[in-house]
Amino acid sequence: MVVYLRTLSEPIRAAAGLPLTELFPLTKVSHLGPHLRIVKIELVREGATLAMLAAVAGVAARNFRTWLAAFALCFGAWDLAFYASLRAVIGWPASLATWDILFLLPVPWVGPVLAPAIVALSLVLGGIVGLLREPPRVDWIAWTLLCGGGVVIFVSFIWDWRNVVDGGIPRDFPWLVFAAGELAGVAGMVRAIRTR
Repeated sequence: MVVYLRTLSEPIRAAAGLPLTELFPLTKVSHLGPHLRIVKIELVREGATLAMLAAVAGVAARNFRTWLAAFALCFGAWDLAFYASLRAVIGWPASLATWDILFLLPVPWVGPVLAPAIVALSLVLGGIVGLLREPPRVDWIAWTLLCGGGVVIFVSFIWDWRNVVDGGIPRDFPWLVFAAGELAGVAGMVRAIRTR
């Protein structure tokens, strides 16, 4: 995605006077013209990737809990492999502080690469533990922490979406909001595993 979207957007970015090698500021939708089709294809590709990861997790699933653990493992491993392969092939991201566009659905998710890497690593570890030590049941407190943590992390990634869509450079990432979501998710996972 990163390579071909950058290559395709270079003429548009050049015409708009935007830096060619940077992701930000984003090209405004009004400047895309016939290239808007590519953005729509990317949205479908994102949805298809999630569906594929969910299907792969379904092969390993015995119930919803094992499906969720397998999906977390697949999603986290895919994300870590994505960044590692881009770094090896094109030297991007330059560092863990490099800003990235994570998803476009339902609005752009942005953040320094370190943030999705932390989430991906947490998903891999949580997925492995969840598959190896499947709890017989997960209480409502654990589900609330897991789901609430996920929502808070999502909010941290879309925190600045209006500015980004309007062609702005991402502002400071809300690390405290992100950390609260991450801690809630980890606490939910620990509680789920310890509930016997």
